[in-house]
Amino acid sequence: MTTTDNRQTLTVGHTDNEIVIDAGIDHVWAMTNDLASWPDLFTEYRSVEILESTDTWFRFRLTMHPDESGRTWSWVSERTLDPAAREVRARRVEPGPFEHMDIHWTYTPEGDGTRMRWVQDFRMRPEAPVDTEGMTRRIDANSKVQMSVIKQKVEAAAASARGAEG
Repeated sequence: MTTTDNRQTLTVGHTDNEIVIDAGIDHVWAMTNDLASWPDLFTEYRSVEILESTDTWFRFRLTMHPDESGRTWSWVSERTLDPAAREVRARRVEPGPFEHMDIHWTYTPEGDGTRMRWVQDFRMRPEAPVDTEGMTRRIDANSKVQMSVIKQKVEAAAASARGAEG
């Protein structure tokens, strides 16, 4: 995160989180890139609506569960998958309170598991209800929570699949 004294150059938010999931890369890739299942995979999303798609590109609307004040947040994002490189690039098309939000997911084999990494770069609009530094703290904390939940769900599904094969 960088901050400047010049109000014209506003703070840029940046988070970088990763987790090792005890499951093969193909399994982790398939589960975490199945957008239709995201309301079951993440705890924060109430629904996802795929608006347009190709084999490797998606435009979709995410809707969150209501926040503590009862407000439901929703936005449209685009997500481009690069299966060969095991990378995903995403950006908000309807950024809402963000000036921009760009996300880069990478997947790397680690022993018998997979290291999943999320890098998020963004900036909040000056009139947003939270500033960029505050949103950086929120996104960083929530990414850790969501990654932990995803780890548990993907590992459980992988164990179940191994049991069914055995």
